[in-house]
Amino acid sequence: MVESGEPQQAYRTSGSGVAAEADPGSTRQGRVGQQIQIRCKDALTLVGTYYAARCARATSDDAQQNAPGPRKQGRLPILLCPATGIRQQFYRHFCEWLSQQGRDVLVFDHRGIGESRHGSLVDDTSRLQDWGVYDQPAALDHLLTLTGAERAVMIGHSAGGQMMGLWHNHRRLAAVVSISGSTGYLGGMPLKMRALAAFMFYLYLPFSVRLWGEARTRSLGWGENLPRGVARQWAQWCSSPGYVANALGKTTEVDHHDELTIPITVLHASDDPIATPANVADLLRLFPRASTSADCVTPASLGYTRLGHIDWFRPSKDRAWPRIVEALMALEAFDSLSQDRQSP
Repeated sequence: MVESGEPQQAYRTSGSGVAAEADPGSTRQGRVGQQIQIRCKDALTLVGTYYAARCARATSDDAQQNAPGPRKQGRLPILLCPATGIRQQFYRHFCEWLSQQGRDVLVFDHRGIGESRHGSLVDDTSRLQDWGVYDQPAALDHLLTLTGAERAVMIGHSAGGQMMGLWHNHRRLAAVVSISGSTGYLGGMPLKMRALAAFMFYLYLPFSVRLWGEARTRSLGWGENLPRGVARQWAQWCSSPGYVANALGKTTEVDHHDELTIPITVLHASDDPIATPANVADLLRLFPRASTSADCVTPASLGYTRLGHIDWFRPSKDRAWPRIVEALMALEAFDSLSQDRQSP
């Protein structure tokens, strides 16, 4: 799925420059976060940042201010899965804000992206499905180990909230809020966006891969450069309805879609040219046993003129953040009630 309806602004934040490149130290320790390494089942190592729930009291002592505080009662830790080609630093302000709300949060770079890129992309054989089969489940396990929790909730951004059906450990996931989640099917996009996506998928990406051995999407402002396998599968999945369903039984035998019974909510903006109502519905149909819902949010309801596909996590759009947490808390309450009903 194309990750930005505003190609040249994929990383820009109001007043703070380029979010993915700003504050290089944040990839090591960060203002609040702690860098961690996540080992996947296929032995590849990812880099993430863990934001522990912060103490509520104000103090001039940074060591105390950034010390872990008590997790709010009944609140599960949060795994934040990034969109295609978007680095974890883009979500730093949002994660810091969540930690101030008493939430433990883990965000990470998918393989081939940012701090999880190992060597040249020319030599990288990663595929998009690997993010769902290996990366996201490993991040979930690591978060649960860090917090000692039995389960966690997930906030996924675009592709980060679309591949739960590939997770071997999906039963340790209590709920999902997918921001801008959809199948990204070209046929479900408005004409202008469909033409732009078709150019990238059918002309630019194949040309870039053949010429450089990698997908140089960053030069177009469409996120970080991608391994060729990720780019090819991205284009294939978005060329037909069903997204990851196009890989099931072909490039992967992993398929847990029918097993998910958790609540899943998609929040998408009315001005999002990718996560359109048709494409959102196309995603949710992949989880027939889950309790699914979709909420189309108008930018004006939050006091903005635009929100789009990417902007939800920008500091300049922070009035959208409580809306995300409200949706998450509603799903947590639903899950808690379901668990109580199942208890003897």
